[in-house]
Amino acid sequence: MVTFTTVILGILLLIGLYALVRSVRIIRQYEKGLIVRLGKYHATANPGLTLLMPFIDDLIRVDMREQVINVLPQSVITQDNVVVTVDAVIYYKIVDPVKAEFEIENFSLAATTLAQTNLRNIIGDKQLDETLTARDSINASLRTILDEATNAWGVKVTKVELQKIDPPAGIIEAMSKQMKAEREKRANVLEAQGLREAEILRAEGEAKAITLRADAEASAVQMVADAAEKYFTDRAMKLKQLEVSQVVLASSGTKFVLPTSGELVNVLNLDGEQSVVPVKKK
Repeated sequence: MVTFTTVILGILLLIGLYALVRSVRIIRQYEKGLIVRLGKYHATANPGLTLLMPFIDDLIRVDMREQVINVLPQSVITQDNVVVTVDAVIYYKIVDPVKAEFEIENFSLAATTLAQTNLRNIIGDKQLDETLTARDSINASLRTILDEATNAWGVKVTKVELQKIDPPAGIIEAMSKQMKAEREKRANVLEAQGLREAEILRAEGEAKAITLRADAEASAVQMVADAAEKYFTDRAMKLKQLEVSQVVLASSGTKFVLPTSGELVNVLNLDGEQSVVPVKKK
């Protein structure tokens, strides 16, 4: 028969088991545990097994991994009064879990609002062209501002990236036409330069060919001159001597017998074994 004492012991045993279950916590590798005792921060628990005081301690888990916040698109006016639509993403990491939990109620909302406000300030100080080309500069400026502001909340902003900067449709169309005109202009310039260089190369080739032909003709003329000087000078001298001899001996009616191997035969173009050259008297 179950007695009153047995019931009490059973109840106490159940309470003890429940208290034991409530006191044992496992902190994951990427977490930190904040132990709150009677509503007040007591200690920080590292990853692993943690024991709490039943019914007195509470545990708050804080994710220490890097996280991302999407900043929704918003309209921003540039310095030259052009409305652009921008959005961004913020990468952050908690470095002080106590501050991140107790110093700010909703970090995501606070960071998003802060990013939107500073985006309006940064882009409002730039022209549209500068805004479109200075994306890296805007990212760096915004990250610095957010990091300084969130330092008091125990959060480190590691990176800020603008996803898009969209001007109005009319400006996009005008910019597209301008880019097309610039591309056509560069293409025309490159084509003109190519034609000019081809013409220069053609002219240089013709000049080189003319020079080579002139050099060849000069060489040919020089060879002819050298040959004439070498082979015709001696024959001309012998022919002159023959004419002089003919004038001197003209009165004697003497005949000359020239051997076929003689140089005079070659000069006079005479054929035969022996040639007789008469000398007439005047």
